[in-house]
Amino acid sequence: MRAVWLKNQVLSFRKDVPAPEPLAGEALVKVRLAGICGTDLELVKGYYPFSGIPGHEFVGEIVLAPDQPNRVGQRVVGEINVTCGSCRYCLAKQPTQCQNRSVLGIKNRNGAFAEYLCLPLKNLKALPDGICDNAAVFVEPLAAALEIQEQIKIRSTDRVLVLGAGRLGQLIAQTLVPLDCDLTVVARHINQQVILAGLQIAWIDEHAVRQRAFDIVIEATGSANGVFWAQQAVRPRGTIVLKSTTMEKGNSQMNFSSLVVDEITLVGSRCGPFAPALHLLENRLVDPTVLIAQRYYMNEASAAFKQAAKPGMLKILFRIAK
Repeated sequence: MRAVWLKNQVLSFRKDVPAPEPLAGEALVKVRLAGICGTDLELVKGYYPFSGIPGHEFVGEIVLAPDQPNRVGQRVVGEINVTCGSCRYCLAKQPTQCQNRSVLGIKNRNGAFAEYLCLPLKNLKALPDGICDNAAVFVEPLAAALEIQEQIKIRSTDRVLVLGAGRLGQLIAQTLVPLDCDLTVVARHINQQVILAGLQIAWIDEHAVRQRAFDIVIEATGSANGVFWAQQAVRPRGTIVLKSTTMEKGNSQMNFSSLVVDEITLVGSRCGPFAPALHLLENRLVDPTVLIAQRYYMNEASAAFKQAAKPGMLKILFRIAK
């Protein structure tokens, strides 16, 4: 099997990786498209000691499902956390925090930058015909964007600032538009600004951010300094939602005394629900395809990752077949 391989923070293209075999309750999925996200870039930097096939944003087709052969042929996307079902978090219906989880392309499970992958059937969500592959490959990060609305209440009267207009920040902004809140996005790069303007989403330069002015600040900068900038922008008794995972140490220190005195709520936010993401896509309420910058084949992995790491770059996709 052909695959992108990561070992000791070095990427390579291999043609000799054994194809995975589904365990009980799993299916074999032929990958059609896969997307590079910020976490993949951080894995190359050593964010987590992962060796194997990275990648967790994908759309594919079930080609083998011994336990549910009727599902063969389905186009699917997949929830990336594979859980034990018996730990305290699983029993409390908080599976994304499962103590024994593997995570597709991130932790103890080979991922989507390959011809095939395996996931439990319960993780694989069938795609409606109305969602094309180019949109479906965004379901996982779109779900992560929607997790914010699962965690906090956002009212139409709230002044909301999204810090960062990259791959995830753009999706977050699109998911907030239907809430009719007072939404502003900080966008550094012209390509980001053009997309936001085309969607009629207000954007500002980072230097125009008003201090202590926003009820909710969503940090999606991909930078260790993002939380510092968020703290400058949020009002007393406001909420900061943190989305970035990064290896960076950062140059700025958080003012913890100010967090206490101003009674700021900090919310960490990670994976999210697939059903609302599929609903938004099926009903054309968001359009993630405007974020696609370029497509590469797997044997161009080094060039693809280099391109994805450029400042302001949006979504880079792998076309699996050639």
